[in-house]
Formats: sequence, C-alpha cells, structure tokens
Amino acid sequence: MEQRIKKIVNILDFHKAEDIEVFDLTNKGYITNQVIIATALNTKHSIALLGHLKDDLKPEEEFVRTEEDGDWTIVDLGDILIHIMTQSHRDIYSLEQFLSTFPLEDSKK
Repeated sequence: MEQRIKKIVNILDFHKAEDIEVFDLTNKGYITNQVIIATALNTKHSIALLGHLKDDLKPEEEFVRTEEDGDWTIVDLGDILIHIMTQSHRDIYSLEQFLSTFPLEDSKK
C-alpha cells in the first residue's frame, strides 16, 4: 500500500499538483483505507492530472470509478480515493478537516 500511495503522490507532484495530503483511514470505519487530496491550479489542470494518473497507473491499478468535474475530480481505486480539487472547492468543502477528525470505528459493533 505504501508504494502505491508514494507512486500516486509522485505523479501528482511531478505534474504540479499542490498541497498534497494523505490520510490513512484504515480501521476507522470510513468507506476506504486511504484518501489523497491534491489541489489543481485550475479546472484544465484538474482534468490533466486525472489523465496523468490514468496513463501512469494503468494497468497496475483498477479505476473502479471516476467522477470528473473540473473543480472536483474523484478517482476511486477501491481502497484508495483521490480527490483533485481547485483551491476554491478545497476551501469550501474542507475535506481534510473532516477526514482528520474521523472517529475510530466502534469495535463493539
């Protein structure tokens, strides 16, 4: 998992994504184990970053689903979610604040 995350972060960084953050949500009851958030310079950059991820990660990674919107693009790799957001959307939705306070999963369930 660590190598996969590192590769994704390196791709995003190489192609000028900004403020890349990784959240390990393993055993926290979230819908996935890892979340990566990156800021795109603009909507065209966001779509270009998605293209670079697809080019550089296939065929090793299975893209379960992608939601493409220039302001907020989501890539679902199953156990990893990648959010590519413009700065304005990142400011509005504060995803990293939500993810950093995600509670531990209740072990009594």
